[in-house]
Amino acid sequence: MLSPLSAFLAPWFGAGMPDVLRLNEAARERGLGTGDGAPLHFVPPSDTGPGYEEQAFATGAVATRPDNRHDLFNALIWLVFPRTKAALNRCHVAALREARQRGSVARGPLRDALTQFDECGVIVAGCRPDLWQALCAHRWREVFVERRDELRRTTRFVVFGHASHDALAAPFVGLCGKALFVEVDAAWLKLPEATALATLDVRLAGLFDSRDFSPRDWQPLPLLGIPGATAENERPDYYDDTRQFRAARRMRAGSSPGNR
Repeated sequence: MLSPLSAFLAPWFGAGMPDVLRLNEAARERGLGTGDGAPLHFVPPSDTGPGYEEQAFATGAVATRPDNRHDLFNALIWLVFPRTKAALNRCHVAALREARQRGSVARGPLRDALTQFDECGVIVAGCRPDLWQALCAHRWREVFVERRDELRRTTRFVVFGHASHDALAAPFVGLCGKALFVEVDAAWLKLPEATALATLDVRLAGLFDSRDFSPRDWQPLPLLGIPGATAENERPDYYDDTRQFRAARRMRAGSSPGNR
């Protein structure tokens, strides 16, 4: 059963669990490509040859284990956010090649940040930056309880990370995402879901193609605190659980690249 935070992926499950044949058909019909424009397609992983990112970049082949929920969600995010996933792929390969030219085997902060967002990223799309700043400051009760109605009207939470979707299928206390704020206007909030996601895809791809990142750019966000994520969080006392809603170590409000 899909989490409420994975509901935008529900159409892919209308005829049951999508298999690789269906995923490849969808990628082909949409004319999707990976970081260098190679036609996107999903293949079983191999123990030989280049790594995941380089193989995807050069050949369009995205390693996808059959009957594996984690890899299925990765494939679905490729289909929903193809521009952003391609941009992430380009950035990974560029950083990898640059490191090799320097004779370095270290991943570096950029690749670490890209991996974290790819696996656990959450897009906080809203028209009230002050609510985002309150989340950055870990003022959980203010945002999720005292200003809950305002948050619902002005902000959408879109889980991008495929590992987070996998975890949300069997959620646990403390499940956390890596959040990025993207400021939108009130008109965007009224768009049909597919149109809104396509617009976000363009915005995110532009961000990743235009600047560097480090893990410090992401804000921790307790996923089960998002309104609608679980029935339990309708109770104000839900947010008293310090296992999930921890006080901030230091103020980092507004540091997300979505504000820049």
